[in-house]
Amino acid sequence: MDAIADFTAEEIQSAQLRLAPYLQRTPVMPLHSAQVQAALGPQTRVTLKLELFQRTGSFKPRGALTNVFALDAAQLARGITAVSAGNHAIAAAFAAQVAGTSAKVIMIETANALRIARSRGYGAQVLLAGNAHQAFAQAEQIMREEGRSMIHPFEGRNTALGTATLGAEFLSQAPDLDAVIVPIGGGGLCAGVAAAVKLLAPHCKVYGVEPEGADSMHRSFAAGTVQSIERVATIADSLGAPYALPITFSLCRRFVDELVLISDDQIKSAMRLLLEDAKLAVEPAGAAATAALMGPLRERLTGKSVGIIVCGANIDTASFLRLLG
Repeated sequence: MDAIADFTAEEIQSAQLRLAPYLQRTPVMPLHSAQVQAALGPQTRVTLKLELFQRTGSFKPRGALTNVFALDAAQLARGITAVSAGNHAIAAAFAAQVAGTSAKVIMIETANALRIARSRGYGAQVLLAGNAHQAFAQAEQIMREEGRSMIHPFEGRNTALGTATLGAEFLSQAPDLDAVIVPIGGGGLCAGVAAAVKLLAPHCKVYGVEPEGADSMHRSFAAGTVQSIERVATIADSLGAPYALPITFSLCRRFVDELVLISDDQIKSAMRLLLEDAKLAVEPAGAAATAALMGPLRERLTGKSVGIIVCGANIDTASFLRLLG
């Protein structure tokens, strides 16, 4: 744990500079909503970090590029592989394109068709697997047989360093935050953001949020070691990691103040709020932090300055309309 928790401000800044030519500095905006004010009071200030406007439509290129940039020439010549329900596959394909290498990604067969098409659009060869456990097994076989490097969707120090750049960027744009709410799938986003926030603004609370049907980090916190779940049962498929892993778990356990759970109904309500009040059409994972603010964190964050990470928006129109019904 000590070896992976030693990010410095200089290291994060160096990573930001390395990524800058290939990424957007995504904007922030206040959430001026009558619904939010009615629930939280007029003194509560909510700032959205609009990472849905990042290249590829989510935060994922931060970690994918940081990992790909760490590969040597021989590794790049053999190419990369990745496992994903969608957003990470798109980002890995993008990172491979940037680095001039090839990508063979394994996606879950229930993945949104838009995400499959976008992965292929960046030049990736896409294979489909029945579930996440099968997808990881297939990726491991590809690594053995083809020598490709795994660009993990959420685990690893480089992944956390990449997402730490998001935390640092957010604080530079909204330096007075009392709390930041971060969605958790496997935890790669939360691990890096939380590490950066506690380094640069130690007073700021970090809350991680998981769907009730994909609570591997909650189970891991309770057990004190990484845990898996039997199946993913949530509309927020981008947050549907089948298990936690040691590096991400250790960073989250050290730097996250509290975890909360949200229901699919709360996610749908938050999607509707973001559409109606912020004019943002987001995928379910992109609404998770807002759902946590309006649900389990509502009372304790009343009157606070709260940062919300809107992490992605890779969803097709038909699926979006079906979810909001």
